[in-house]
Amino acid sequence: MTKIRTILLALLLFDACPSYSQGSHQDIIKQLHVPTGFTLSIYADNLPNARSLALGDNGIVFVGTGRGKVYAVRDSNNDGIADQHFIIASHLFMPNGVAYKDDSLYVAEVNRITRFDHIAKNLASPPDPVVIYDQFPSDQHHGWKYLRFGPDNKLYTAVGAPCNICNPEPAIYTSLVRLNPDGSRFEILARGIRNSVGFDWQPESHALFFTDNGRDYLGDDQPPDELNQWSATGEHFGYPYCHGGDIPDPDLAGDKKCAQFKAPAWKFKAHIAPLGIRFYQGAQFPNDYKNRLFVAQHGSWNRTEPQGYRVVSLKFNQDEVVSEQDFISGWLTKDGNVLGRPVDILTMPDGSLLISDDKLGVIYKVEYRGKP
Repeated sequence: MTKIRTILLALLLFDACPSYSQGSHQDIIKQLHVPTGFTLSIYADNLPNARSLALGDNGIVFVGTGRGKVYAVRDSNNDGIADQHFIIASHLFMPNGVAYKDDSLYVAEVNRITRFDHIAKNLASPPDPVVIYDQFPSDQHHGWKYLRFGPDNKLYTAVGAPCNICNPEPAIYTSLVRLNPDGSRFEILARGIRNSVGFDWQPESHALFFTDNGRDYLGDDQPPDELNQWSATGEHFGYPYCHGGDIPDPDLAGDKKCAQFKAPAWKFKAHIAPLGIRFYQGAQFPNDYKNRLFVAQHGSWNRTEPQGYRVVSLKFNQDEVVSEQDFISGWLTKDGNVLGRPVDILTMPDGSLLISDDKLGVIYKVEYRGKP
């Protein structure tokens, strides 16, 4: 039975991207719901398994995937739709994570981080990558990585658990890590993180928040998925001993108490799979959205009744989350059909948001056109 579930998970994660036409995309957009005053459109398509997003110079958007390729797209004529499409690399090992700094693109594969130098002027003929770090485990289960530069100009990523529930060794598993852009000064910042594929820094406090996907097979409604806040080196967020801050694991808790670990900053519903997050810093949306955290909920894969498949916004009071509201919904229809799966979120220079969808292989654009 476990083998069957594993195969099912693989199929759901790597389902072949449907060959939708632009017209079909528009039909799907008509079924999605956004708040009054907002519009939703297709910014780029033909990007199979589009996942993590990074903004380069001159409006270039880099796109990581789980299928070996890294893309770049650009709206060269400023009409709101990407009209240039480049393949930066192929045959990589699940290159989910992408980050950009100083005319270099950094790509996180399962087992390493590479750098493509002087990339902005060489999109059509990318240079060979430079390996800056290659000591990550090669486990594919929760192996793909998110990659961001922090306010300290260091690269941050996470190493997931190579299982649903286990107590893996060595210490690199279930960790949040950072390193210098040249690969030096590698350090483990925190542990007890099952599978984080999204993080961002709160603008005013510079506190690091990250999502974490909870374990499976404790029922449809537990444990909750999490938003966590990292504050100090050495923190432990509970996995595999405690879930959601107050649920001891029935198999591995042993004599551990949930009070020993750092509790979530916010609890999402179980199995909604929160991935990419972004604090809104643009000037286009109404003032009430300033500093809200947008979260892409990828959607459940083995819940009796699916849930998630939406983008929500979290409202903060200083560094505390006070509410969660739907921002985009409709990818999950009333009869349980899944139209798309949001993955990552990126703020563009004009204040619009881009959202990747790895099921459709597209990037949506969200704009505000209502009253200020």
